This record gives sequence, structure tokens and C-alpha cells, in this order.
Amino acid sequence: MSIRARLLLMALLATLLPALLALLRFQDDRRAQVAADAQRLSGLAQAHVEELRQRILATTQLQFGLARASDLVQPDRAACSAFLSEVREAHPQYTGILTIHPDGRLFCDSLRSGRELDLNDRSYFQRARASREAVVLEPALGRLTGRAVLQVAYPVRAADATLRFVLLASLDLDRSVRVDAQAMPGRRLLLLDDKGLVLAVSGPAGPGGGLQAGVSLAGTALGQFAAASREPATTEVVMPDGQRHVWARADSRALETAGLRVLAGAPEATIVAAADQRFRRDAAWYAAFAAAVFLMVWWMAERSIRRPIARMTGMAGRLADGALEARVGGPLPSGELGTLAAALNQAAIALQAQRNDIDKLHAQLSQSQRLEAVGQLTGGVAHDFNNLLTVVLGNADQLATDNLDALQRRQALDMLIGAAERGAVLTRQLLAYARQQPLAPSAVDVNRLVEALGPMLRRTLGEHIEITFTCDPQLWPAMVDPTQLESAVLNLCLNARDAMPGGGRLTLATANATLDPDPEDAHADVAPGPYALLTVTDTGSGIPQADLRRVFEPFFTTKEKGKGTGLGLAMVYGFVKQSGGHVGIESALGHGTTVRLYLPRADGPVAAALPVPAATQLLGGQETILVVEDDELVRLLAGVELQAMGYQVLEAPSGAAALRMVEAGVAFDLLFTDVIMPGGMSGRDLADAARRLRPGLRVLFTSGYTEDAFVAPGRLDPGVQLLPKPYRRGELARAVRAALDRTAG
Repeated sequence: MSIRARLLLMALLATLLPALLALLRFQDDRRAQVAADAQRLSGLAQAHVEELRQRILATTQLQFGLARASDLVQPDRAACSAFLSEVREAHPQYTGILTIHPDGRLFCDSLRSGRELDLNDRSYFQRARASREAVVLEPALGRLTGRAVLQVAYPVRAADATLRFVLLASLDLDRSVRVDAQAMPGRRLLLLDDKGLVLAVSGPAGPGGGLQAGVSLAGTALGQFAAASREPATTEVVMPDGQRHVWARADSRALETAGLRVLAGAPEATIVAAADQRFRRDAAWYAAFAAAVFLMVWWMAERSIRRPIARMTGMAGRLADGALEARVGGPLPSGELGTLAAALNQAAIALQAQRNDIDKLHAQLSQSQRLEAVGQLTGGVAHDFNNLLTVVLGNADQLATDNLDALQRRQALDMLIGAAERGAVLTRQLLAYARQQPLAPSAVDVNRLVEALGPMLRRTLGEHIEITFTCDPQLWPAMVDPTQLESAVLNLCLNARDAMPGGGRLTLATANATLDPDPEDAHADVAPGPYALLTVTDTGSGIPQADLRRVFEPFFTTKEKGKGTGLGLAMVYGFVKQSGGHVGIESALGHGTTVRLYLPRADGPVAAALPVPAATQLLGGQETILVVEDDELVRLLAGVELQAMGYQVLEAPSGAAALRMVEAGVAFDLLFTDVIMPGGMSGRDLADAARRLRPGLRVLFTSGYTEDAFVAPGRLDPGVQLLPKPYRRGELARAVRAALDRTAG
């Protein structure tokens, strides 16, 4: 018998035996598939319970924020209703949002119908009026819309616990029962209240025995199964149309306060048909696989016997075409041909190793380029945001003086529109990640800084979080920016709080650490040496290993949508790296998370805290200041502020225009210039050119993003005075006065 015949016989035996076993186990597999489909129904029902729970939680959080909105306490009903209408348009999961006076009268209405309603007879209003803190949940069929809704009533109380109003949000339950009918034909999702009333059902009304919204299942077999318990279970029920259905009851204990229950079901015939279809499909795949095996065996036998030389020449040709994974397959021929085949394989392995090295270098270069692109993007966004915020804060100071006439107040208010403090926070986070923020590092006592944050952390995190401090009394001082370190610690603590919604323990510990170089770590970018180690540990839910490597990426977050920007940890990472330190993180699901900040050790003693000038101390003067700013609004604002302090102000919209004024001999005492400006001349270029013409000229820079114009890694160049945007009037006054009082040069 030839080798090819023997290989074909072995392939036949290898495929027939599994085929016989597959036929014998068909029934077991069929039952297993049916059980698996029933389990999927349970998973579907449970997933929708969790979705409902999350929607309720999101609703309470939205109400908590809306309760503090000034628009809801104004007497203008139309404006209040318009505000709620905008909120509802942004959150289409609600059929309506309204406020109810303590006397039961409807006031604000997102539908803006202008109707007058007395809601004293609504049980949810009565319960909310009696409630002190918790929201009141009540499922119902909407009287106005006719749709199934969950009424979420939140009592808003004043500081003395008196009821100000009840904030009501009607959560659309129809949106919670939409399923993919392609996954399992006939599959349905059923939402009931505790009385057995069908609130919402997926799919058309016909299949499944006439199930539709508004029908009561009380007393039916399905209704009894739903009401029997809130724990998960499955059962088979004969529906009124005579079909037997498999129904799964979700664990709805999380929805007990809402009075909701969730069922998922499908016709048994559909489940069995799906299992049979899967078996036929698997059998077809097995037959195709067996045929492929036979063809492969024939092909290998033919080539190993008749064309050993052609195999090697074909492999060499594929190598020449760039297919470096090509090899001469075994068994290799004996004698000189075998030696030649082995040599070809070794050559291919060496070429592939070289290609892999090139690919790794290319990947590292691409990563570096991506990081640079992110830095440029965040810097540009920060520059624009800070221009807007400068206008906002400056005009806010103008409005606070009460010295403006009506026209000036109107102009100031117009300039405030479209900007907010949120832009400043986002800007700082973007700059921190991009490592472009100007830092002012000094020798910091980390123990003292962490302990000083204790009272604020306890107020911010809540009483359900136990906070402990374990500080090494011999801790080395760290060379960092103390303000940025406080922000980083607060970010980590807030993340820890979000990971412990039910309470837990937060531990902040310090210790001395010395890092040694690890020659086996190909990605090590940490300088060996002494560090002050700050560790933040929580007992929260932990982070999946698949997400652990991405937690420091900008805009990546494991939180729900709307609960986080994904910049908190990225900002911490960027700040520590810019400071010359290192960040490490460890986490396990269900066991919490530990973040370690390795802060570079300071050579000198801890710097004494400088006295903070009083907020009302606005020192002005009579000197002349040249303001150079490309943004017209920011330039006008700076001029108004400085003139209000008594200074004489000259303005220039660009570096080139300012330089022409210097060349023309225009007299001024201080050059106050933005750093980043269009036209090819930055603020630093302008200052250098002006000082060449006028040695000893005093210069004050301002910018929201410096783009490395004069910022060394992690700190400002010596002698550079920078006023970061956005700035307040007091900060502007102190910076200008300090620049003018500084010795020229």
C-alpha cells in the first residue's frame, strides 16, 4: 500500500469515528441547546432588570442635579417649563418632566401645555410629600400619553427640611422592552407591575396569547409565576393560544421599590427548531471539514512523493515575494534535500525575525507620533477654551463692582454667553495629560499635604467611605507642584468613591521607595533612584484586566455614559510623568484598586508656605502698559481691567504690530503679551526682539497653552513671569504689579 493510500485510510478512520459519536450524542446536544436557550432567556430578562435599575439610578442623579438649578425656583412658569422642555429633549427616555407645588398644583411642565392640574390625588405625590430623602417610584399607564411609564418623584427640600417642590420625571418603559427578534424568533420581553398588570411587551400583540399593554395577568398561570417570587426561575406555560412557551423570571429584587417584574419567554417549538437547525448546520460544517481533510491529505501525499524539489522552490519563491511566514513543511526529505530544506527554513526564520524587529520599531514610532498629536490637539483646545474663560471671569468681576451702567452690564452679559467654568477644568485636564502645563515644583511635605486634605475628603466623599491615613514620619520631601498634587489626589479619591457606591475603606499611605533599573522591562521609562511614594487604595469593585492597561488613556473610562470624561486618570498620569515621576496601578475584580504615585525626591528642605495676598488687595498704578493679544475680546477685557486699576493702556492685535510700536519709540513701562499668536511671531519672539531694542524692558506673559514656548520639562524657565489663563481681576492686578515692581532686566 502506498504512502498516499495509507494517509487516506487514516484520514477516513479519523473522520468516521467522530461522526458516529456525533450521531450518538445528538439527543444530548439537542437537550443542551434547549437548556442553553432557556438560560439565554434568563440572561435577557436579567439584563433588562439591570438596564431598568441603571435608568432609575440615572434619573435620580438627573433629578439631584436639576433640583439645584436656579431655573426651577424662578416664579416665571413659562421660563421654567421651557428649561424642563430643553432637558427632556436632551433626555428622550422621559415622556415628561414637571414640578409640583407642595399644595399639589402643577407648575413647571416640559410639555409646555399650560394646563392647570391638581395632583393631590396621585399616590406618588402623597408619598413624595411625606418622604424626607428617598425618591418615590410608581409604575403606571400615563393618563395623558397612554404609555407605560415609571413615575420617579423626588422631593426637593430647603435647608430647614420644608418641601419646596416635587420634581417628577416620567421614565418611558416602552423603551426598555425592545429586543432583537433575529436572535431567537418569537422571543418576547414582558414588564409587569406587582398587581400583574402588563405595562409593556416587546413584539407584535398577536403572538404569545394576546399579550399587550394594559392586560392583567392576575390569576393566570403566567401571572402566578411572575408574582410567586422575585428570585430567578424558569417554567413552561401553555398560553391561551394553545402554544407552550418557556418563560424565565428575572431576579427583580433590585426593582422591588419600583414595583416592577421582568419576564422573558419564547415558544418551545421555536427553541426546538433552533436547536435542530443548529445541529443540521453543524453536521454540514463537519461534512465540509471532512471533505477538506481528505483533499488536504491527498494534496500533501502527492507533493511529498512526487515533487519535493517543487516544494522548496515554491517556498523560496514565496520568500522572494515577501511572504516571510513561508516554510518547507515536514516531514523534511532525507539526505541533501533535507539539509537544503532545513537551511531554507532557518533563513526564513531569520528574515521574519528581522521583519518583526522592524515592525516593533515602526509601532514605537507610531505611538510616539500619536502622543505628539494628542498633545497638539489638547493644547489647541486649551488655548481657545482659556480665551473664553478669561472673558467670563473678567466680566464677572466687572459685574461684581456695581459700577457699570445698563449698557455696560448688557455688553458684559453678552460676552459671558456660551462660556463656563467647565471649560477651565477640561483645559487643565487636557494640558496635564499632554504634559504641557507650566508647573511650579517645590520641595513638598507630602504627609502634611495629604493630612490637610482629610477634612475636605471626608466632606466630599461622604460618611459611607471610611478614610484612613498611614504616613511614614521619615518620608522624604517630594519635588512637585503642590497644587497639582492636591488635584491628582482628589481625582484618585473621587474615582475610589465611585468604585464603592455601597461604602468601603479608602487608605492613603506614604513611604520612601528606591526604584532599581529592570533590564528585562522593554517599556521601562522610569529613572532609577529615590522617590516619595504615595499610595491610594480602595476596597471597591476593581477594574477588569482587559481595561487595566487603558485606564491612563485620555477619554477612556469604565464608568457609565455621562458619569465621567475619562480625563481624571490621564491628568494624574500626565502630571506625575511631567514631574519626573512614575504611576503604577494594580486591581482585581471584587478586591479593589491600588494606585501608586512615585514622586521624585527633593534635594532641599521643604519650602515654607508663602502668604496669600488678600482677595480684596487690588494694587494699581499709573504706569503705561502695552497689551498684545490676538483675541479681540480678551484684549478689550484686559484693557478695561487695567484702566480700572489706574494704568494707561496701549493695545496691539499681534506681535508684529507691537514690534512696530517699539521700533517707533512709543513709550510704555510693561509689555503684557500673549504667548501663542498667529502671524509667525509668538509672545516670546516679541519679547526677545523688544528687549534687543529696549534693554531692561519688563515683560509679563499670559497664555492658556504655552506650546513649549519657554517651558522647560516640568517647570518655567528662570526669570519668566507667566499669568495663566483664565485669570481673575485680583490675579491680574497682583501679576502686573509684581512685574512692574521687579528689578528691570
